[in-house]
Amino acid sequence: MACNIAAFLPEQARRQPDALALVVPAGRGKDGRRSYRTCSNRQLDDRSDRIARGLLAYGLCRGDRAVLMVTPGESFFALTFALFKAGIVPVLVDPGLGIAQLDQCIGEAEPIAFIGVAKAHLARALLGWGRHTLQILVSVDSVLGWGGATLAEIEALGETGDPVLADTGPDDLAAVLFTSGSTGPAKGVEYLHRHFVAQVECIRAMYGIEPGEIDLPTFPLFALFDPALDMTTVVPSMDFTRPAGVDPAMLAELIDDWRVTNVFGSPALLATVAAHGVPNGVRWPTVRRVLSAGAPVPWRVLDAMHRILPADAQVFTPYGATESLPVASIGSREVLAHTRQRTEAGGGVCVGRPPEGVQVRVIAIDDGPLPTWDRASELRAGEIGELCVYSPTTTRAYFGRPNATALAKIDRDGQTWHRMGDVGYFDDQGQLWYCGRKGHRVELSGRTLHTAPVEEIFNTHASLRRSALVGVLRSGRVVPVVCIELRPDAPVRGKPLAADLAALADRHDTTCGIDTFLEHPGFPVDVRHNAKIGREKLAVWAQARLGWR
Repeated sequence: MACNIAAFLPEQARRQPDALALVVPAGRGKDGRRSYRTCSNRQLDDRSDRIARGLLAYGLCRGDRAVLMVTPGESFFALTFALFKAGIVPVLVDPGLGIAQLDQCIGEAEPIAFIGVAKAHLARALLGWGRHTLQILVSVDSVLGWGGATLAEIEALGETGDPVLADTGPDDLAAVLFTSGSTGPAKGVEYLHRHFVAQVECIRAMYGIEPGEIDLPTFPLFALFDPALDMTTVVPSMDFTRPAGVDPAMLAELIDDWRVTNVFGSPALLATVAAHGVPNGVRWPTVRRVLSAGAPVPWRVLDAMHRILPADAQVFTPYGATESLPVASIGSREVLAHTRQRTEAGGGVCVGRPPEGVQVRVIAIDDGPLPTWDRASELRAGEIGELCVYSPTTTRAYFGRPNATALAKIDRDGQTWHRMGDVGYFDDQGQLWYCGRKGHRVELSGRTLHTAPVEEIFNTHASLRRSALVGVLRSGRVVPVVCIELRPDAPVRGKPLAADLAALADRHDTTCGIDTFLEHPGFPVDVRHNAKIGREKLAVWAQARLGWR
């Protein structure tokens, strides 16, 4: 039986042809308010069919890989579903990764086609992306000097014909989605069609999403689930590579105009919304839930969001990774009422319970490959170790990276378990607690420090926006150093702040003895969520700043 994530779209077009699939901002009217373009289920289904037929007529074949670098909007959604329908494999890479990583990612994916906006094609032509494998070029707008076809020409090629839906199987490759590259090189995760289908069903069940809801996704990939979830997508006008720089007033206007019920945003975006919304009395009266992923959401941000949301709404923070999502989830009410206190005392960050069908185990930390489960050592509740997961959404491999696959996967009786690269533990009630990235732990003589337990203690200080633990060499030994970002209204600074933090450290076993603090003007963060701290870069900066050897 065929299994294709795009099959949800023609089904919606059959059941509700005139229901809205997409809402896209289209400038401002004379009254100063935004105007919009809309696209129904039938229109999106028809257009994606035309594009699918056109791409196949232009020379692309089922199983071919195509880089897609298109600004989120109607063409992005139509193209993505067209590729799925035709059985062509979209390769999705964050454009903000930087020239070197983009070149590496595209080279590894070995794409046949490159579909992009003019700016993406210009970069490709100048920098030689995919020069050894690319044969087909499609530009969403003008072709200029690089050749190929425009999207309009592709649609004209596919103007007439039967609906397209490749009879892909559950284990057929659906997409190559690159990780954010926040902790090491970005890697292409092989998504099979069954992984997407399983994610849709899991997300629907976890959050009680109902047909007819209105979604405002500030992370484009999440919006691709909307047709399957029977939700309308309202596309915000923003730079998706810089969610922290979002215009909160624009989001509030979209929510008001379209009665949005669901919002997906990174912790950095929510922090921006909260900082603007609370003092200005902003309300999101129709929103039922906010989903936020990519990094832990500070409790202050959760608390502020409750002042913006209706009384019966809350923020959910699904935990997972590109390789396996979701793994666990928790709501803001439980965080604020129960788990925050343990977090501030050095217990790590509670990420909730795994949903039905998701298995999580904690094993002893090991930096080498573990090809089979009998090589791993499972830990008891309360013991911090490496988190491993298996579920219907757990991916099996990285594209073209067998060594990375060997390091990240464990075979357990024919099941492929994913090593999350994170450390944590289960408490006695079965709640999962996140303690940081495995590669960010700081090994000292006689003890190991993990980032989240240490940092959340210091983050309780009123002067700190956030902190980051790194290890720095001093006379050949590793010394823990905490980099700090101050709040604009920090009541204590300089030496008095350092003394405060040292005293705070000595009150907890987790942080006892930490006495070196460095103020940083602004932490480096990932390009996808603007929330994952670049601790590798901070460690280099701290070593240079201190001048130790």
